[in-house]
Amino acid sequence: MSANKINIIRQGNVFLFLGVFLVSCSSLITPIHFNPDTAITQAIGTVNAQLTQTAIGVYATASSIETPTPEATAIRTPPTLPPIYQSPLLNPLDAPHTYFQDTCNYLKLKWDPHNSPPGTIVIAIMFHSIVKGEASDLKDISTRDFQKMMTGLKNQGFEAIYMQQLADFLELNSLIPLRSVILIQDDRHFAENFNDHFRPYWEQWGWPVVNAWISHPETTQDLWNQNAQLAAEGWVDYQAHGVNHNINMSDQSTDEFLLSELQGSITSIQQHFKKTPIAIIWPGGGFGLRPVQMARQVGYRLGFTINPRGPIMFDWIPLADVQDAARPYYIPEGPIGDPLLTLPRYWPSQVLSVLDQVRVISKEMVAYAEKNRYIELEYYDILCSQTYGAIPPMPK
Repeated sequence: MSANKINIIRQGNVFLFLGVFLVSCSSLITPIHFNPDTAITQAIGTVNAQLTQTAIGVYATASSIETPTPEATAIRTPPTLPPIYQSPLLNPLDAPHTYFQDTCNYLKLKWDPHNSPPGTIVIAIMFHSIVKGEASDLKDISTRDFQKMMTGLKNQGFEAIYMQQLADFLELNSLIPLRSVILIQDDRHFAENFNDHFRPYWEQWGWPVVNAWISHPETTQDLWNQNAQLAAEGWVDYQAHGVNHNINMSDQSTDEFLLSELQGSITSIQQHFKKTPIAIIWPGGGFGLRPVQMARQVGYRLGFTINPRGPIMFDWIPLADVQDAARPYYIPEGPIGDPLLTLPRYWPSQVLSVLDQVRVISKEMVAYAEKNRYIELEYYDILCSQTYGAIPPMPK
């Protein structure tokens, strides 16, 4: 048999086998009848069912989660600031007066650790004549008592300061010694007065002295020259004491007279001593509302009376608001409304007897300030810090 015939027979057998297999399986297969409309309907139903279940699940999940309610921002109520410290050691009619209008600025200057701490205290002392024998005039002091007073001040921890230091302390609370004294020698004097009485303390302790200089037009050239030399040395601090001096400034004075006394002193001291005075020591202790206003206009920062009301501290000046029958010569300063231009001064004979009181007032102020420190700092933090900035921290 040829090879071609054998291949034909094999192929026929294969087809015969396949035919028998298909016939035998046809009874096991269930015929499928495909309907397009039914398939689409079923598909849409399935999708809808899935979407429904998903929506139910999402709703259930969302319902189980509570939306957080934002917490209300706490509103801090500023505390009430304490009243000014009162000292029972002052005369009942000599009450402390403040001069800061801006509370925030005051608190920042008060608690800045780089400034003077609460309780820093200053006494101003006036001198007229320091005599070698016994002092017969109440406004004068003997050399012996003067030396005793100066030693007593030093032993009690006081240090003398310049007028510029005092002005910066009172206006800005700038740092000065905790117990300070400003020595004010009134009127014109030859160099001998300063060399004999004040130079030893400048050389030993570095204590300056203020001279309340009268710029009188009849001042001799020799007197000008001697004081100009002291001014150049730097330890005699020349300030204004008027021009005419023998006529007190008051509210009855004319504008021309006030200007001649106040601006005249500035011009004269600038010309002869090469400096601009910042303090007016009121001649004869006389002053008034108009003189004080004029003094401000021409540039004075401080003014001194002859009224021994007490020591002075930052934003704390003892003044009287009414006339005292027991002290009729002391003009009430309170109605003037400018404590820095009506500062009190002690007479030299009073100093040693009041030093203990001054120290007690200082210590009481320290305790009072510390007691109210938290209240004042909280007030500042709530109402002032955003505008004035934070109070600097304590230096390490």
